[in-house]
Amino acid sequence: MKITEIISHVLQYDLEEELGYSQQYYLKRTAHLVEVRTDVGVTGWGECFGGGNVAFANKTIVEKVIQPMVLGMNPLDREVIWHKVYNLLRDHGQKGMPIQSLSGVDIALWDIAGKIHDLPVYQLLGGAFRERIPAYGYGMMLQRVPDLEERFARESAAIREQGFKAMKMKIGLGPTQDIRLVESVRNAIGPDIGLMVDANHAYTAREAIPLGRELERLGVAWFEEPVASEDHQGYRDLCEALDMNIAGGEGEFTRWGFRDLIKGRCVDVLQPEVCALGGITEYQKVLAMANAHFVPVVNHVWGSAVAVGTNLHLLAALPDLPGAAHPVQPMLEYDTTPNRFREELLVNPLRIQEQVKASGGTVALPQGPGLGIEPDLDFIRHFSVDA
Repeated sequence: MKITEIISHVLQYDLEEELGYSQQYYLKRTAHLVEVRTDVGVTGWGECFGGGNVAFANKTIVEKVIQPMVLGMNPLDREVIWHKVYNLLRDHGQKGMPIQSLSGVDIALWDIAGKIHDLPVYQLLGGAFRERIPAYGYGMMLQRVPDLEERFARESAAIREQGFKAMKMKIGLGPTQDIRLVESVRNAIGPDIGLMVDANHAYTAREAIPLGRELERLGVAWFEEPVASEDHQGYRDLCEALDMNIAGGEGEFTRWGFRDLIKGRCVDVLQPEVCALGGITEYQKVLAMANAHFVPVVNHVWGSAVAVGTNLHLLAALPDLPGAAHPVQPMLEYDTTPNRFREELLVNPLRIQEQVKASGGTVALPQGPGLGIEPDLDFIRHFSVDA
């Protein structure tokens, strides 16, 4: 069995309303899917992290740089392929877009392996520790509107009514405005719904510590990406200064990038992004380091239904940490903002929000071999765009 072709699909459409986070605002929804074909007719699907023009750069890396390296190789040789690509790219990009591109290819290889062995990916990873996965609703994106507090209050109440027992909101407009936004959400959802905030590295540690104290007062469960990914000392300072959990890791890459972050206990909750850090093959190595240091893992999830489906397998195969009769369960991060690539991409949609509503906050594991998902090729053709 051989790899015969790797194809990048960059999908994009215009949003009805501008959305944003602390670093930028955007008017287009983008997804980057990777399709790996073989000579036995089995095709695997993966996804690369990175929206907007980053997706076009990654498309070039996938098709023009990585594809020639692996054509003719056995797609089941995932470790061999991973190390070959990484070693050849080491002098040109140990982080960032080259690793994001490798991630999409690697995920597709796991999908192929599952289809060849007629097993879901979570069984290739060692089996499922749970049959259902709790989900939290991610929403409340920043917008340049005068009534943002009222919008956040309405949106958070709607997420609660959809059945989510926890949710996450964006902050990063400055401490004073952030506190007002969090207060509006907490008042709208009440004291019993879990609430997390994400600053997307908008602050220095000196700014984030007093803000964190106010977030603690409002019952925030974790403060995500308070400072830049590179600022390990800043993360550590926050962990020592605050009682609330400090979360991060989505901007880190490979086992070597995560090594010092984990060893230094720079975060209380680690958030690896499988579509960015190097794919499932590398995710497993990061997970082993996190487990060895007793750092809880709650995956970062952003993108299309392919990314969501991939993370369902990873979360199913995630061991309890520590083991217990009634352990705290890992959660699926689920973006509730409008996204056709999440809701309409698959022949058989995952229907996450319907499951959450019906079950009171949980999601079932994907069925079928590999990732257990089938993208709609007509949908992909309709939304595919060139740079």
